[in-house]
Amino acid sequence: MRSLRLLLIPVGVALSGAACSSSSPMNDTQYQAAVVSGMRTSFITDLGNLVSYSQMLQAAAPTPADRGWDATQDAAAFTAMKAAWTGCRAAYEHIEGATAPIFPDIDATIDSRYDDFLAALPDGDSYLFDDVGVTGMHAVERILYSDVTPARVIAYESTLTGYVASAFPGTPQEASDFKSKLVQKQIADAQTLQSGWEGAQTYDLGAAFQGLVSLMNEQQEKVDKASSNQEESRYSQTTMVDIRNNLVGTERVYALFQPWIQSKAAATLDGGAAGDGGAAQDGKAIDAAIEAGFAKLQTLYDSVTGDAIPQPLATWSSVNPTTADQATPFGMLYEGVHQAVDPNQPGSVVAEMNAAAVLLGFPQFVAE
Repeated sequence: MRSLRLLLIPVGVALSGAACSSSSPMNDTQYQAAVVSGMRTSFITDLGNLVSYSQMLQAAAPTPADRGWDATQDAAAFTAMKAAWTGCRAAYEHIEGATAPIFPDIDATIDSRYDDFLAALPDGDSYLFDDVGVTGMHAVERILYSDVTPARVIAYESTLTGYVASAFPGTPQEASDFKSKLVQKQIADAQTLQSGWEGAQTYDLGAAFQGLVSLMNEQQEKVDKASSNQEESRYSQTTMVDIRNNLVGTERVYALFQPWIQSKAAATLDGGAAGDGGAAQDGKAIDAAIEAGFAKLQTLYDSVTGDAIPQPLATWSSVNPTTADQATPFGMLYEGVHQAVDPNQPGSVVAEMNAAAVLLGFPQFVAE
């Protein structure tokens, strides 16, 4: 979930500090227009999938007249719902880097975690099946996967103020509300996102690019939270899928900025905050470093088996991990992600993307 907020701006407005190199085949305004066009069209499929998979999830949800859900009697429906939910997640994780800053309210209601919602609900949410309070994909996931949620996740959540244990709908009314209220809310949010994105005339490209950098930086947070059972898709144990889809989505949108970045002559970063410690880099060198960073992350993610983040040992400490802890699958993932995306690490993908932002006249991402 993102916290940046974007404003829509005219395509023809030049971005401050973005000087076009003499060898560039296009000027900055033309590059901006090309990126805007590419962003609009590249998200059509995923936005449509988010809506259609949400509708498929709703269609598959059982509403027995005389009972709630039953794992045996409703097994086929569960299979269909889980397949649709997985489709929703893939679609959203592909696009969230760019869309969440533009539509932060939709991002909050469709992609927030249970603990995020409770932090904003002093009295909690005592009824989990309606369209108010805790909503979105993880609210659906929490119910749909309640019979297989790891005990360690339940133990963590039970410490939260306002916690209510999750379970399948136990009555016909709860089953009906899950279908017609909770999932319908997800559909409505997905449709609002789709129509809002497609209806916008242009986008604030600087904030959109910063959103991509933020999403790459957030990869370390997603891994960090796994050590305390707070990871994103923790009920279905598919957070590793989320992380992989984030990388796919970021690479796809970054590719739209690539020709513009490659056209740029060298610029010196302010105070050595990114890139190679303040030395001048041209766009082609920065782009090559970013691509290498993406490839490094892809290799790291490919080395992890399965859909779930590996679980750390009970002795794990992010402050001072032991050599044995670092040698575990979780330890290697943790260390690899931190090295790859640390904004203060020269050569990291986040540092290099910040360097690209400087060349384009965009604000740099600053970790909180």
